[in-house]
Amino acid sequence: MRMTLFQLQSDLSKLKNPRQAAILQRFFKTGKGEYGQGDIFYGIKVPEVRKLVRQYYKDISLEDDIKLLHSKIHEERLCAVLILVAKFEKADEKEKGEIYTIYLKNAKYVNNWDLVDLSAPNIVGNYLLVKDRKILYKLAKSKNLWEKRISILSTYTFIRESQFEDTIKISEIFLKDDHDLIHKAVGWMLREVGKRDQAVEEKFLKKYYKTMPRTMLRYAIEKFPENKRKFYLKK
Repeated sequence: MRMTLFQLQSDLSKLKNPRQAAILQRFFKTGKGEYGQGDIFYGIKVPEVRKLVRQYYKDISLEDDIKLLHSKIHEERLCAVLILVAKFEKADEKEKGEIYTIYLKNAKYVNNWDLVDLSAPNIVGNYLLVKDRKILYKLAKSKNLWEKRISILSTYTFIRESQFEDTIKISEIFLKDDHDLIHKAVGWMLREVGKRDQAVEEKFLKKYYKTMPRTMLRYAIEKFPENKRKFYLKK
């Protein structure tokens, strides 16, 4: 283990907050049978992790960052994905491809919703913005919850560029998915589509609102006027 990685892990460890850790372990569902089962938290807030990322990301090699990503500690994995994001932003096209590949090869370690949400649009979405996006459909059909969430969250980057087609198509794939975290993610992305083009979102809703998961629907219509929300909530 290189000294820089050891120093980063040491600095993270110094920020341990047992009371906050207990709160986060409940919030991120780490109990038996829950989606975050067995995850271990130090209890460090995201701004504190980001501060360390800014300090260390240039000196942490990709090899060491992969080691950090394989950690059992949630905040170490969070630090690892944020380092990848920071490196990606400064990288040339070849380096971006390497970071993108590392991210997807290690997707099973990007294994809670905050880790996905803070990294997938910035890495996968940005990398695929002007490339073939077939990989997203493969991820959407994965048996791994986090790969599925990566597929829909990556489209956030496209949405910001007013490209909605992949969000809509992947949302259709997830209409029969049984996990609440996918329902929430899809609803959120549909809502973001609606912020930019409500007609596109409503075309999807009018087709599926009677059969789509209720959580997905509620997230999608969250910003609608009250009368319109009531309309869509009627079955």
